[in-house]
Order: sequence, then C-alpha cells, then structure tokens
Amino acid sequence: MSAKEIVRLMNEEEHAVMRALQAAEDAIAEAAIRVAEAFKQGGRVIYLGAGTSGRIATMDAAEMPPTFGIESDRFVALVSGGHLAAERSIEDAEDDALASVHALNELRLNQKDVVIGITASGTTPYVLSGVRHARQKGVWVAGIANNPRSPLLELVDLPILLDTGPEVLTGSTRLKAGSAQKLALNRISTAAMVLCGKVVENLMVDVKAKNQKLKERCARIVRELTNATEDEAWDLLEKNEWSIRAVLTQLKTAPAGVQ
Repeated sequence: MSAKEIVRLMNEEEHAVMRALQAAEDAIAEAAIRVAEAFKQGGRVIYLGAGTSGRIATMDAAEMPPTFGIESDRFVALVSGGHLAAERSIEDAEDDALASVHALNELRLNQKDVVIGITASGTTPYVLSGVRHARQKGVWVAGIANNPRSPLLELVDLPILLDTGPEVLTGSTRLKAGSAQKLALNRISTAAMVLCGKVVENLMVDVKAKNQKLKERCARIVRELTNATEDEAWDLLEKNEWSIRAVLTQLKTAPAGVQ
C-alpha cells in the first residue's frame, strides 16, 4: 500500500470510534454524573490503567487542574510501572497484580472516591486487581474496555464497552481503542466539571492564568460574559489575582452603571 492508501484506510477505520462512543453514550453520561457527585463531596477520581490506556489516563488527569482550576490531587492516574511508564513503555509491569493494590492503599482510597479502570483487552492484571480491591472497600467503580467479552466489564458497577473492533495493525490498541478511550475520558471529565459548575455557558471560568496566553483568555472570558472593556477586564483581573469568578461576582454586585 502507498502512504496515502494507508492513511485513507486508517481514516475509514476511525469511523468505528464514533460509532462505539455513540453506542456507549448512556453509560458515559452515567459515569460523568457519578464523577460529579463524588467531586462535589470532596472525593477523588482515580484512573487505573496500563500501557497506552495508562498514558491516556495520565494525560486526562494532568489537564484537569489548568482547565478547571482544581487541585492536582482530585484527578489521579495510577499507571502500571509508575511515573516512568508515562514516558516510556514498561510492558511487564501490567502483570503485577499487587502493584495497583499498593498504589490505592498509598492514596488511602475511601468511599468518597470513584475508580475508573481502563484497559483495551479488559484482562490486564494490574487493572483487574485494583478494581477488585476498590470494590471490596465499597468504592464505586466503572470500567472501560474495548473487548466485548472482557472480565473487567463483569467486575465493575458500571461497564463501558467501546467496541471499536479489530485494529488496522492487529493488537495495536494505541489506534482505534486508544482514540475511543481518550474521547470517553474527555467526555466523562468535562461533563462532570460542567455539572459541578466549573463552566459558565461554554467558558472555563476557573482556568488558571499561568502564562500570557491564559491571561489573555481570562480577559476575553470576562469581556464575553460582561460589558467590561479590554482595559477594565485586565484591571479587574489583576486586582482579583486573575480569578475570573471573583471578577464576575464583583461586577454582578456592582451598583447599576458601574463596571
């Protein structure tokens, strides 16, 4: 096959990803609701994954604090092989069934938390043992797998099947399976934060202004949600330590005609 033929085939196969997500909409929405409820009660969202699934989970968890202004310990990704596995493949680590149990115990897992196990095959020992341990502690657990006949989906409170079918490269789950997993986590975490009031209209009002680009975004959000000018938005944000929510509250309570 030519390069163009390979790319076209892969593009055609990716349609299976959206079909799988659409088929799982109800389960994904339920997961978002449970995550939002746990978050409101002070609980954490703990992802359990290995290999590609673990790296996808790590990425989703890492992006939550800057996007929604939350503490870094509210969304946590536990990956077989530890932090090194986020940067390079440590294939044998996924067979260590005790590692996830130890990792959950170190986090002091409790019933306010929720756990989401992620594995394309649905058979990864690291994920399965962690899921079992969480359920034994009375923690609500969801499982995301791409294999319809996976043990993971039998173990959890909420099974989420992303049936993307065989990969273009047999067994290479970083392709369709990985795409579907990433999109599913995007939907769960984003919808949960919307339900928790972290978004006004379609704007991220708790974004942290850590650099110039984000400061400009904060000012733009203030302008879009109020009648403030560019200069007024910047001045108010600087006075309120770049808290969009504080600025919105200040403008809402200001006397009529005063910005």
